[in-house]
Amino acid sequence: MHSTQGLYFEELEQGAEFWTAERTITESDIVMFGGLTGDYSSLHFSAEAAKNTSFGSVIAHGMLVASYAIGLCARTDMFAGTLLGFMGIDHWDFLKPVFPGDTIKVKIIISDKISSKSKSDRGIVVRVTEVYNQHGELVHRGQSKLMVKRRP
Repeated sequence: MHSTQGLYFEELEQGAEFWTAERTITESDIVMFGGLTGDYSSLHFSAEAAKNTSFGSVIAHGMLVASYAIGLCARTDMFAGTLLGFMGIDHWDFLKPVFPGDTIKVKIIISDKISSKSKSDRGIVVRVTEVYNQHGELVHRGQSKLMVKRRP
């Protein structure tokens, strides 16, 4: 149970920005993600093969980084007790590679709010998720929709 109450639909303003904590991507993360998904591509697992790519070395799976970004967003507790559902990802772009040892953090931007037409107790929040590495470079960017409670 959360001791913090998350934000209600009415409390979120279009254009509002929030930052998450940081997380370092490790070689173990990449190995475990490959094991979970079955993606053993040499780009993620073979230093010898990866050094001959445009990246020059092994990189993290794009979906690993995207998954960690969504997890970092959840750790903010900004929707603790007010989130009714994660409605999906509209798009997600892998802009730059993320390497083992890189540290990512996420900027959450509220880009739109849509009142529910059928249920007055909720609304849809559209958020842009920007993932930055330790050099301040934008490495991933996506947009998703969340169903959030209105204030009772």
